Amino acid sequence: MQRVDHTLLRPTATRAEVLGTCAEALRYGAASACIPPCYVKTAKETFQSLRVCTVVGFPLGYSTIESKIAEIVAAKAAGADEFDIVINQGYAADGRFEDIHAELCRAREACGEGVMKVIIETCNLRDEQKIALCEVVGRAKADYIKTSTGFGAAGAAMADILLFKAHLPAGVKIKAAGGIRTREDMEAFVAAGCDRLGTSSAVKILFENEAADGY
Repeated sequence: MQRVDHTLLRPTATRAEVLGTCAEALRYGAASACIPPCYVKTAKETFQSLRVCTVVGFPLGYSTIESKIAEIVAAKAAGADEFDIVINQGYAADGRFEDIHAELCRAREACGEGVMKVIIETCNLRDEQKIALCEVVGRAKADYIKTSTGFGAAGAAMADILLFKAHLPAGVKIKAAGGIRTREDMEAFVAAGCDRLGTSSAVKILFENEAADGY
């Protein structure tokens, strides 16, 4: 679980469900709880020692950079430790990689010492676009490149992890997310070089005979 961002981003998630996910993240030693921005303050106040991850520009990525920066600033003030930021996918489709780089540099500055993960939504990209984004993400000094939002047509794919490994600059880590629902999936992605996995299923997969503590 130390490589897992224990995730609940369903749009209908209730406060009780989000806090339950946070409690599980702490109990089972997850890397973080990845939750909607509106619950960051509540989660941090309830579980002071919890590393809280939230999303920015989620799930489509085409909000303005000013909006994304405002989201980051608000989440930081609420106590967020990690930020999973969706790129402008239209810019990628247009080949506007320098514009993506400029936005990510501003996001990096706003994140400060917080962990910055860049979601590129691999299912909507050609391989040459993914390769270009590996360079852009590295140049913007992001901590991670992340495959997917989990809201696209497909999630993490092994071929994309191998492509990332071949083209990412040194120091940029990989987060696989979307559709990871078995122990075999988890083990395979870690073996391929993923430092983080984003999934809502890890506790069920790994600890299905245990019930999470209350909060």
